[in-house]
Amino acid sequence: MSDKVIIRALGRCDYQLTYELMQQFTAARDETTNNEIWLLEHPPVLTLGTSAVESHILDAGNTPVVKTDRGGQVTWHGPGQLMVYLLLDLKPLRLTVKSLVRNMELAVMETLSPYGIQAKCRANAPGVYVDERKISSLGIRVKRGCTYHGLAINISNDKNAFSGINPCGYPGLDTVRVNDLTEEKSLDDVAKDLLPNLISNLNLKNHTQVFTSEHWQQP
Repeated sequence: MSDKVIIRALGRCDYQLTYELMQQFTAARDETTNNEIWLLEHPPVLTLGTSAVESHILDAGNTPVVKTDRGGQVTWHGPGQLMVYLLLDLKPLRLTVKSLVRNMELAVMETLSPYGIQAKCRANAPGVYVDERKISSLGIRVKRGCTYHGLAINISNDKNAFSGINPCGYPGLDTVRVNDLTEEKSLDDVAKDLLPNLISNLNLKNHTQVFTSEHWQQP
C-alpha cells in the first residue's frame, strides 16, 4: 500500500455520481493504490442503505431517493451537512470493520469536544449523539477489505431536513446541528478540525497527506 493519503475537497457534488465514482475507485484499486478521504456536500437527497425499509420515508416530496450498498437505513444528505467518504484498505491499517466504526465515532466526538459539545455514541446504533439527538451518521461498505461511503455531520443544514423520514429507521429520532450548539461553524471549519482526528484514529499518522485543493493546504 502507498504511504500517501489523498485528501480531496470536492465542494458540492451530485450524490449518484459520487456513489458511482466510489464504487469504481474501489473496484479498480490494488495494493499500490493510495487511501483517499473525500470531503464534500450534496444537493438534497434521501439515501437507502442495505437494511432500509422504505416505509421509513414518510414524505420525500421532491427530494430524490437513491438506493445504495452502504449499511444502515434511510438518511438525508444535503447542503450544510459535511460528507466524509473514506476509501481505505483496512488490513495494512490494522483496522477491522468494528474498530473502523468505533474510531470514526471517536474522531467526530474529539472534533466536537473543543466546541463545547459533549457527544457520545450508542450501543447497536452507529453514529454520534448529543442528548439523544443525532448529530452524525455513519454508513460504510467493505469490498475485498476496502471501504467506501463514510460519515456525515450536521452543521448548518435546514432544520427540517429530516422531517420527511424516520432518521436511520428510528421513528421520532431527533437530529441536531453543530450550529445549534456552538458559535457558527462552516463546513470548512469542521472539516479542518476533523481531519487530524481522522488521520490519528484511522492509523494514517505515518502517511504523507496530499491535498488536492489550494484551500486544503496542510497546516
